[in-house]
Amino acid sequence: MSIYTDAQYVIQTALAACQPDAAVRRALEGKTFSSGKIYLVAAGKAAWQMASCAAGLLGERLSGGVVVTKYDHSKGEIPGCTVYEGGHPVPDENSFRGTQAAIDLVTGLQKEDTVVFLVSGGGSALFESPLISGEDLAGLTRQLLACGADIVEMNTIRKRLSRVKAGRFAQHCAPARVFSIVLSDIVGDPLDMIASGPAYPDASTAEQALAIVKKYALHLSDEALSCLEAPTPKQLSNVETHITGSVRALCAAAQDAAQKLGFQCRML
Repeated sequence: MSIYTDAQYVIQTALAACQPDAAVRRALEGKTFSSGKIYLVAAGKAAWQMASCAAGLLGERLSGGVVVTKYDHSKGEIPGCTVYEGGHPVPDENSFRGTQAAIDLVTGLQKEDTVVFLVSGGGSALFESPLISGEDLAGLTRQLLACGADIVEMNTIRKRLSRVKAGRFAQHCAPARVFSIVLSDIVGDPLDMIASGPAYPDASTAEQALAIVKKYALHLSDEALSCLEAPTPKQLSNVETHITGSVRALCAAAQDAAQKLGFQCRML
């Protein structure tokens, strides 16, 4: 076999191990929920694939669902769910419309109910209900994309300008339980940063957000600056989170495939 053939085998094996539907299946198979209703919300570029798998596994127990993904990433209808496509990397009105549908779905649930929440990369743009105008948010997002800020810095800013980021979506779901399945696209798997952490307590601070504004000389409205200074949820009692796919898992699968071919490997 050639080195090219070996490389293709390693790549395809690693990708297969981290497919979104496989990640969801690992988390949901054998999982039992309370006797209440089950709702499904999925957000991100892999949302359709994750939701399609979850809906199939939940079957008749699924009471309703909302899926918000990137334009041209939907592959058709999902039983029991409404699918929305929105803007990425800059959120748009369709992102807001899909997210509002998710908020409406989970508002007023009971303690015995469960929201299965599927999160993947791209969720920061696609799952959004801004506390500032959509125009201001789009302008700030373009500034962040252009200035060289990394994904953690970007999300430290964006999560504080949102009704659903930084754990606030989980608050909308309360008192219902949230079973969150995360497909991580950030090295180190910081749960409050993946899709800006809609169902995870915020570990960032207002001081950090303001320091990023100063570092990159970002232009923010007074309204946006006020949002950056406001407190975000630091504790959530109604969430269970599972990371079932990540950069580390992808690398581990690649390492295993290469070792089977006889290569000596080291994880960096």
